[in-house]
Amino acid sequence: MNKNKPNLNLAYSLETVQDNRELYAAWANDYENDFASALDYVLPNRVAQIFLDMGGTGPVLDVGAGTGLAGQALAKLGVHPIDAIDLSDAMLDVASKKKIYRNLFTSDITQPIATKNHSYQGVISSGTFTHGHVGPNAIDNLLSVSRGGAYFALSINKNHWFEKEFVKKFEALKDVIENLLLHNVEIYGENSKGEHCNDLGIVATFRKV
Repeated sequence: MNKNKPNLNLAYSLETVQDNRELYAAWANDYENDFASALDYVLPNRVAQIFLDMGGTGPVLDVGAGTGLAGQALAKLGVHPIDAIDLSDAMLDVASKKKIYRNLFTSDITQPIATKNHSYQGVISSGTFTHGHVGPNAIDNLLSVSRGGAYFALSINKNHWFEKEFVKKFEALKDVIENLLLHNVEIYGENSKGEHCNDLGIVATFRKV
């Protein structure tokens, strides 16, 4: 992987699991200042609010939790308990210091997920389904650790949505999910600047049958 200082362009260019581990290990301690605050990253708050508005309840699995921004937003809305899962140990180390997660798991969600037999009434994801190695088939692994009737709120970068044909995946899931809604959201707030400041996301909400 490119050894330059971690940034959004490098994150968008990731192709392998190892690329992800290396980038986020290097970025973990500075991620919230260098990226989230600097670019007015509002997506985690949007995902948390959409999850609450759809009636979502705990226990919740925060997928691709990173440093815990979405979990923190969810906790502030009164939703608990929350578990975190992420590919990066370094990011989860930062998240653990927020004291908002019941359990934290390191796992690649493109593979079957082991959560020590926990099952979830809610699943959220903010910023995980974006450019890189996580495509639509990972949704199968999230469904496998959720209960019947579980609420889902998954953000997907809009360009990634079209490039990876997420619509076909949701069509294939029509017998195992219900109430699918697609919410168009801004990823960054009004104070964001730079080439990605107008990037958009789709938050897919649905329930497991």
